[in-house]
Amino acid sequence: MGSNQIIDEKKQGQALLTKPKSVNGKKVYLESYGCQMNLNDSEIVASILLKEGYNTTMDMEKADLVLVNTCSIREKAEQTVRKRLEKYNSIKKVNPTMKIGVLGCMAERLKEKFLEEEQMVDMVVGPDAYRDLPNLIKDIEDGREAINVLLSKEETYADIAPVRLNSNGVSAFVSITRGCDNMCTFCVVPFTRGRERSRDPKSILKEIKNLQDKNYKEITLLGQNVDSYIWYGGGLKKDFNKASKEAQEKAIDFSNLLDICALEFPEIRIRFSTSNPQDMKLNVIHTMAKHTNICKYIHLPVQSGSTSVLERMNRKHTREEYIDLINNIRSIIPECAISHDMIAGFSGETEEEHQETLSLMEYVKYDFGFMFAYSDRPGTPAHKNMQDDVPLNIKKHRLTEIIQLQQKHGLYRMKQFLGKTVEVLIEGNSKKSDAHWKGRSSQNAMVVFQKTENEKIGDLVFVKITDCTSATLIGTKTTN
Repeated sequence: MGSNQIIDEKKQGQALLTKPKSVNGKKVYLESYGCQMNLNDSEIVASILLKEGYNTTMDMEKADLVLVNTCSIREKAEQTVRKRLEKYNSIKKVNPTMKIGVLGCMAERLKEKFLEEEQMVDMVVGPDAYRDLPNLIKDIEDGREAINVLLSKEETYADIAPVRLNSNGVSAFVSITRGCDNMCTFCVVPFTRGRERSRDPKSILKEIKNLQDKNYKEITLLGQNVDSYIWYGGGLKKDFNKASKEAQEKAIDFSNLLDICALEFPEIRIRFSTSNPQDMKLNVIHTMAKHTNICKYIHLPVQSGSTSVLERMNRKHTREEYIDLINNIRSIIPECAISHDMIAGFSGETEEEHQETLSLMEYVKYDFGFMFAYSDRPGTPAHKNMQDDVPLNIKKHRLTEIIQLQQKHGLYRMKQFLGKTVEVLIEGNSKKSDAHWKGRSSQNAMVVFQKTENEKIGDLVFVKITDCTSATLIGTKTTN
């Protein structure tokens, strides 16, 4: 996914005891790292294993099966997983019957190497092979090699109702696409997640209806590139032009899907992630403006403010085209919040190109950002064809400048809400005080306010903003 937001390590061990429960007593411990897609995939894994008799547990030491859902977007993410595998194996020495499996992008990237070289895992399962988990577990029990990293040409899990792990009971992820065709030179996702394919809208609506029946108040439509969503009856996006004329004319794109979801579920707030600048169409922005229940927030990764760097990244859009898109968003949805991904120190980046990134940030003044130093990933076109030639100290210096500028802009954007009233979906207690609620506005800003006797988790309330930090709004509950 474009944002590739690394999950806070304090939240590792995402699997919680969930309902319904199996009765045979087996336990699986699940940890998820990486993007929101990985969290959603872990919920699918929990659902598949529940049918095989596995309850989720937070106690790793009592688990029969330990699974880590991995990310390969940066070297640090893989290093974290390797450290966790060491931890699992130290526990396995005490509990030798425990089995260990690696799931997700890192499993897809390293494949057999995990079984042959690492010798720290019993099972390797790629992102499209989770349905095969029962067979792979049997292979382990029978002493056979347990690996499946085959990628699919279809949406693989459309009919599986995820077990909501670590859920606040208010918001949930709904996967709508898998894979990516964009082939950015720095990114491993096309190789670990496969080609783009979309999910039948009927199954998407069915899952949202199920969430509504369980009193969920907000859903996030997920995909590595949601703007590429296209349903023409099934199959890869790249084969859309080969479909019949009738199928093409009846096809549902992302704007259509957003419109359908908003109309079908007017009481549910809708978000989506992640967008790609080259694929986002104006019809999506107009659909957002049309519906009050579509949140006014777009995560729009740019990676660099320099056209020459974007070209080396194979991003398929220029700085000027990105600015045009930003201008259209601001014109059509003036209240829309925008966040970014930014990479410091990509191959060959000059100081002038870095300054172009800073000037783009000054122009947009993003609400939020996810910022990283470039990490050269084996197997990517950049690794094969370019030198990772920006010294580490310069990468760190440029990243610091980007972060500091984003903090400045974040505070600027938060201050625009002072004195205004925003609608907030209550998600739970504030981290700092049980006397305060926390929740998110339509613009994805975290809002904290004092509790009264008249609200509960899942309520939509109005809060007048009286103070702020660069990341949080502080206010008082009020009437509209």
